[in-house]
Formats: sequence, structure tokens, C-alpha cells
Amino acid sequence: MKGYLFTALWGVMIWLAATVFFMSAGDYILVGPEADTYIARLLLLLIVTGLLLWGVTRTYLLFDQTEYAPFKFGVIGTVIGLSLDTVSLSNHHFIFPKLDDSQVIAFTAWMSFAYALYLFVPLTMNYKKWQKSQ
Repeated sequence: MKGYLFTALWGVMIWLAATVFFMSAGDYILVGPEADTYIARLLLLLIVTGLLLWGVTRTYLLFDQTEYAPFKFGVIGTVIGLSLDTVSLSNHHFIFPKLDDSQVIAFTAWMSFAYALYLFVPLTMNYKKWQKSQ
């Protein structure tokens, strides 16, 4: 249980960092789906997100070197983040007051794919770790 608490703390910290980032800079970065630059901005944001998740997962693995640490990190982080984002999106007028409705849609689209990356990146790292041990 102690190991899961540590992993959960990492999940909360990652969620908090992403939320604070979009609270402060979301109105500059996000554009609604109707904008001409929507797809390009979303793709760029997702590439940066994937790279950050790779770096954060590598950092996490410095502290947790158990066999399935990347898998545990991705699953627990995703569960915590999605749970907390349910609350933040339900209260988006208070949490993200600078974002208009189309920017909230853009945030939700980014968030949905970011959680897929939050599972994919650690699972890929876990698979590579497993392959090396075979």
C-alpha cells in the first residue's frame, strides 16, 4: 500500500501541474476547434505532452524500480487524473475562468488524448524494460 500512496502522490502532482499550467496559460495556448490552427496547436501540445510524460516517467523510475513500476505509474496516475478532472471540468467556470467554452472543448480534447499518452508511454517503457530482462 505504501508504494501505491507514493505513486498516487505523483499522480496528484502531475495533475496539479497540468491544471495550474492551463489555468495560467490556457487562454494563450488553446484555441477552439473552429480555429484554422486548432489541429496544428493540438498536435504540437500533444507532442510536448508525450515528451514531458516520457521525462516524468523516467524520473519516477529513479524512485520506484520495481518490476511493473511504469505500468503502476501510468494506471494510477490516469485514474487519479481522470477523477480529479471530472471535478475540474464540472466546475470549469471557476477552475478555468479565463477560458471560453470553445477553449474548454480544446482542453477536453487535449486531456482525453493526454490520458491515452499517460497509459501508452509508461506501458511502452514497461514493455521495453521487460524485453531487456528476457
